[in-house]
Amino acid sequence: MNSVITEVVALLNRRCSAGKRKPKFFKRRVKLKTKRRSKNAVGVKAEQGLSPLVKKYWVQRYDLFSRYDEGIKMDEEGWFSVTPEQIAVRHAARCGGGVVIDAFTGVGGNAIQFATMCHHVIAIDIDPRKVALAFENAKVYGVEEHIDFIVGDFFQLAPSLKGNVVFLSPPWGGPAYIANETFTLDLLKPKNGYSLFQVAQSITPNIIMYLPRNVDLQQVEELSWLSSPPMKVEIEENMLHGRLKSITAYFGDIAFSDLSTYEL
Repeated sequence: MNSVITEVVALLNRRCSAGKRKPKFFKRRVKLKTKRRSKNAVGVKAEQGLSPLVKKYWVQRYDLFSRYDEGIKMDEEGWFSVTPEQIAVRHAARCGGGVVIDAFTGVGGNAIQFATMCHHVIAIDIDPRKVALAFENAKVYGVEEHIDFIVGDFFQLAPSLKGNVVFLSPPWGGPAYIANETFTLDLLKPKNGYSLFQVAQSITPNIIMYLPRNVDLQQVEELSWLSSPPMKVEIEENMLHGRLKSITAYFGDIAFSDLSTYEL
């Protein structure tokens, strides 16, 4: 893995020294408004059967799925890895139609919102249990017919995939990711961010990456230099309940080209 990163860094240095023009880099902050719900009697009873790890996220269940009480199903990893619904809605609104490939779909939070926005979705996960949960959750939202659920390895499937946008929300290594002062792209699983991005780029230049709030933004920007000419990149801070929740990076034609200021 280190050799891959070294080769990528060397490539970036050669391009910069050769006078390659860096892509325009946009950064903006997006505040998402959600309604907080208090626990009801049923919610308190259900919480009693949860593991200590999941209890931390239980109070956020309506942020994760607004229709949680209608039959949403989760595994333990899903509780801390699913994209909050309003952020997933934001991602879906930016795709502009066509086929979206959700490379690490998990329990389906993003796939559901992509499908809700009338996109056709290819939802992939290597864990058959997660694909089954994603399918059940899609049924709650009535969008299961707009999603092709595939159990498989994205890296092995990539050469046969065709789509307009690739959505990348790879595992961050669990809740412990926040212990890193700066989250570098080599910490992403199952492969480092440079390798992951290059595989996605072989399908389409239009890529969305959902990343930790403490990610190294310079490394994220550098990903755009891996194409010739370098592609546009926009980095967005996702705010939830007044707190920085995550970072979303948009590459290619879905990156805004008319914003050059940092917006509060």
